[in-house]
Amino acid sequence: MTDGAVTEAAHVLVAADKFKGSLTAVEVAERVTAGLRLAAPGVTVEALPVADGGDGTVAAAVAAGFERREVRVTGPLGDELTAAYALREGTAVVEMAEASGLQHLPKGVFAPLTAGTYGSGELLRAALDAGARTIVFGVGGSATTDGGAGMLAALGGRFLDADGQPVGPGGGGLRDLATVDLSGLDPRIAGTDIVLASDVDNPLTGPKGAAAIYGPQKGASPEDVDTLDAALAHYARVLEKTVGAGAAESALSPGAGAAGGIGYGALVGLAASFRPGIEVMLDVLGFGPALSRATLVITGEGSLDEQTLHGKAPAGVAAAARARGIEVIAVCGRLALPAEALGRAGIRRAYALTDLEPDPARCMAEAGPLLERMSTGIAGDFLV
Repeated sequence: MTDGAVTEAAHVLVAADKFKGSLTAVEVAERVTAGLRLAAPGVTVEALPVADGGDGTVAAAVAAGFERREVRVTGPLGDELTAAYALREGTAVVEMAEASGLQHLPKGVFAPLTAGTYGSGELLRAALDAGARTIVFGVGGSATTDGGAGMLAALGGRFLDADGQPVGPGGGGLRDLATVDLSGLDPRIAGTDIVLASDVDNPLTGPKGAAAIYGPQKGASPEDVDTLDAALAHYARVLEKTVGAGAAESALSPGAGAAGGIGYGALVGLAASFRPGIEVMLDVLGFGPALSRATLVITGEGSLDEQTLHGKAPAGVAAAARARGIEVIAVCGRLALPAEALGRAGIRRAYALTDLEPDPARCMAEAGPLLERMSTGIAGDFLV
């Protein structure tokens, strides 16, 4: 056996996130499993695709045994689309990107001032209709910067201008906001435990806020960023008149700036509690029991970099495994972390597809076969 090899009774847990743009988390698990079994046919491999609350969260829940439910909702530009959530025994996993994500914008088209989250509210309402009494609300990958106003409007909130008319969609519409009425919010919300699951802890506004940090990814120019930041600050001030000082405090809370400020809307309007996305998703997916069976954990995502260390799925998986003394290795498309940083995160070794195929375009296009091939090498290093 090579240095670092596990025992002959190896039980490998594959708990990796997606390789964005190449492979879903389910496909990553399938390819790693195939490669391991090719080189070590007798090994026991358990797959548990993971997510951190962003896009791919519903797929991970379905892979863990949740039922996939589909519903027609309003997309970020106002058109109708089909979105999914996951349900099991009264717990729903709702992914805002399913309704309001960047993937729903036409290629090359952005709407930083007008894209809205109404469909995310419709998705939450569908989960309530299905009997959910606990909702894990995963936020990330949004096309929007509306502070969750659209989401709250879909759930019965009213956002009016000085003439008593509904304000326009998106963050830009919040500039005209004069009054907010949340008295009509769906009464079932009060009896539902809503968990805001996110991998970011940004506040609502300011230099680290929703508009400044994430607006440019959604097509916002510097002028748009200023407009959106001012609109979100105004939104918070108006909400303060409606719900009291808690609205101002929530604007500074970790997660308020998540997904264009929808985190803020969930904290203030839905009384959601904030938890790091990977932490809550590992609980929901049953990671603890799976980890107790493992002798080796393989985690990963498309790019292992500095962001990985701040609440991304591989860091959460590695931390949980390290706490139980279980060795962790990682797979990725691209590796941008030194060995020391990996070690501090609890990752023994990382394998990158770019080591097999240096050309980025080919690496992404052939990610599946490359990952399978790389996994045979992992088996040789750790299992045989």
